[in-house]
Amino acid sequence: MSWQITTKAAAIACVSVLITGVAPREAHAQAKEQFFPLLVYRTGPYSPNGTPWANGKQDYLKMINARDGGVNGVKLTFEECETGYAADRGVECYERLKGMGPTGATIFDPQSTGITFALTERAPVDKIPLITVGYGRAESQDGQVFKWNFPLLGTYWTAADILIQHVAKKEGGVEHLKGKKVALVYHDSPYGKEPIPMLEKHAALHGFELIKIPVTAPGVEQKSVWLQVRQQRPDYVFLWGWGVMNSTALKEAQATGYPRDRMFGVWWAGAEPDVKDIGEGAKGYSALTIQHGPGLAKVHQDILKYVHDKGQGSGPREEVGTVLYTRGVVIQMLQVEAVRRAQERFGKGKPMTGEQVRWGLENLALDQKQLDALGFAGVLRPVKTSCFDHLGASWARIQTWDGAKWVAGDWYEADQQLIAPMAKAAAQAYAAEKKLTPRTTADCQS
Repeated sequence: MSWQITTKAAAIACVSVLITGVAPREAHAQAKEQFFPLLVYRTGPYSPNGTPWANGKQDYLKMINARDGGVNGVKLTFEECETGYAADRGVECYERLKGMGPTGATIFDPQSTGITFALTERAPVDKIPLITVGYGRAESQDGQVFKWNFPLLGTYWTAADILIQHVAKKEGGVEHLKGKKVALVYHDSPYGKEPIPMLEKHAALHGFELIKIPVTAPGVEQKSVWLQVRQQRPDYVFLWGWGVMNSTALKEAQATGYPRDRMFGVWWAGAEPDVKDIGEGAKGYSALTIQHGPGLAKVHQDILKYVHDKGQGSGPREEVGTVLYTRGVVIQMLQVEAVRRAQERFGKGKPMTGEQVRWGLENLALDQKQLDALGFAGVLRPVKTSCFDHLGASWARIQTWDGAKWVAGDWYEADQQLIAPMAKAAAQAYAAEKKLTPRTTADCQS
């Protein structure tokens, strides 16, 4: 990671970067400008993971401006605000940035499940959508209730389902899970608790024992956690960590002799910062990835050509193509394509409001040909959303650490026949609690 960037970010809470190359007030006065607020955490215990994620998002916006001249002539601008992964600071950043740009903020990527929970009731009032690729509220895939939330590509329920599919495959079928023990070592936060309902559902269906072991954030002290693992002797450990918690868990597993090839992480526990300092000690550990794997695709080559070769990269060149950097690129691409889709309905060459971009997110239809043309061949599979489906796709794949690098493995698709009814029930319960009226088919046309 770039320690220079992290140090700079520590000195200022909110970093203004307008990629049209003009002063902030001048840029905001321009008519043809689409403003993207970027909530980031380049400081604190999660900065090694948050920094490449943030850099990928920045670099993609810069590349679209340099390569394409923006979206149909509308230049893309952004401003970063440092949250430190704290919900209260995330809300402060949201309030500070939501009114910026000629049409207000386009869309928010909170970069935190806790911040997502805090913003879910604000977004409908302010008419600004939330995109939470691979995180956030699992039930928000149900667009009938969660009109403004878009957990595109995956939730923690899809992740939990896929991990169960994978270990069942290793055992020779789901019927062989009966009598097994699965330990969930999880970040003791809204993020870490999200997969529990889905794992409990699978445990009831397949007869395995679920052992829940919380880890106090940030997770640098796990002696007692791994003492429980040693005592309970689970057949598998699912790691639902973030930042230093992941590398600490792998080190403790090594110290206690728990086999790393029996450990499986969620997609926030499977990046280079989690394993690179452990090296051979983490060999055999596997984790999910949200479709993409490590390595350079066409989109990375374009970023290197149009951004880094011009000395405008947000971080070190060697970071391009790493797991979390690519995830940032994917997330920002989905936002840009939502703007492009909205322009098709509301006017090409015009800046879109948050409400119009919400429509674009709900009507994404990115087939493989379009994704390949955008440079995402080998990175993503088709994404198609609808009024009631705010997920758009539920594919993920397994990657395994070979001691020096991540190696991409099997593809899996989450079982929506199991997940969708659970999401709908949870969404309906949320609607009843908040006294919300679920959307009708007529509302989907607006």
